[in-house]
Amino acid sequence: MTRAARARSLAVLAIAWATLAAPPSARAQDRLKIYISADMEGVTGVVTGDQLGPSGFEYGRFRQFMTREVLAAIEAARAAGAGEIVVSDSHGNGENLLIEDFPPDVRIVRSWPRPLMMMQGIDSTFDGAIFIGYHASTTNPRGVRAHTMSSANLAAVRLNGIEMPEGGINAAIAGHFGVPIVLVSGDDAAVEEVSGLLGGIGEAVVKWNSGFHSATTLTPEAGEAVIREAVGDAMRSIAGAEPYVLETPITVEITFKNYLPAEVLSYLRDVERADAHTIRYVAEDMLDASRFLEFIGTYEPGLSP
Repeated sequence: MTRAARARSLAVLAIAWATLAAPPSARAQDRLKIYISADMEGVTGVVTGDQLGPSGFEYGRFRQFMTREVLAAIEAARAAGAGEIVVSDSHGNGENLLIEDFPPDVRIVRSWPRPLMMMQGIDSTFDGAIFIGYHASTTNPRGVRAHTMSSANLAAVRLNGIEMPEGGINAAIAGHFGVPIVLVSGDDAAVEEVSGLLGGIGEAVVKWNSGFHSATTLTPEAGEAVIREAVGDAMRSIAGAEPYVLETPITVEITFKNYLPAEVLSYLRDVERADAHTIRYVAEDMLDASRFLEFIGTYEPGLSP
């Protein structure tokens, strides 16, 4: 071997050694960072409360189905270049996902309250966000279990005059940090509503609503396959995705199903009673709006500990 050839070989070995010796964070800098917010009403097969909470006879099985749909999204995201992934368990008590089934390097946000609600843990370091198992809004006449934040208490939530599904509120929180939503999964009404509001995002329809408590659904295995394929497609176009950003300040309007919440909340200095059932609050930005919405949904005098 000539001296020049030997020098080239040594240079190649040095570069290879430097690459291997670099810390994992340095080697993974080119990997995408993805946030996944998971609800349950939009999961394959869900139609009633029997699947949605600990008292439902099917809840244990559907926790597994919800977990598998999120895992399908993770698998597809990683195949398309995702490295770090954070998952928000965003349904009910926030303790639905079977965390022992997740890869050890995935972080999971659980339980409540959270200042950023269903988007807790997101920040400007993420490249994109995915919505799994989402449902339509409370003002949508279609959709399985359609509601916004609280099916029992709220009749509408508007940001800057726009009727919002939970997917819109959460997209605006992500947009505050410059993070685009790349995909939504759920029933046909939910996917149509969120995609229509945000525009140009991936869609994964796993069931077709025929009423508030009825749908024609794929099987869990088929639903996972739809999500896996849709996430893969969405990830390949993530570079062109645009965040959903609302103009600030943000006018938050909340319409309650009952009179009394609107009356009492209007006693707060910065809250205006817009009509018998509606309050209005002007937030500095989406972080402020999110904290206000979380307060509305969580506070009660008997909170403990």
